[in-house]
Amino acid sequence: MFFSKHVLSHTGYKLPPVKIKHLVAAAIALKGVGSLLFIFDSPLGAYLLLLHQIIATPILYDFYNYDGDTKEFPRLFVKFTQNLALFGALLFYIGMKNSMPRRQARKKAPKTKTV
Repeated sequence: MFFSKHVLSHTGYKLPPVKIKHLVAAAIALKGVGSLLFIFDSPLGAYLLLLHQIIATPILYDFYNYDGDTKEFPRLFVKFTQNLALFGALLFYIGMKNSMPRRQARKKAPKTKTV
């Protein structure tokens, strides 16, 4: 409820009503599916994890809403920068996957029959 009011006050757009438990379930599913695909060396998993990082990091670690002298600021800032490092690592992984040539199955020459 608070988030939709925040978006309305800053952008003027009203968000449709969504239950928080559905958003949390979607975030867990996105991260879970992305992680499983990433473990099995799929670039799609890395893209899903990037999407999760883009959405979740600024919401979870909103250091920019705190003054620099509060005790929450350093903790949130460190977590935010750690997630930025993970984001960079995922981008590096995707770049390396795209730069490697794909393996093509070699066609074996047919064996000649000898009598």
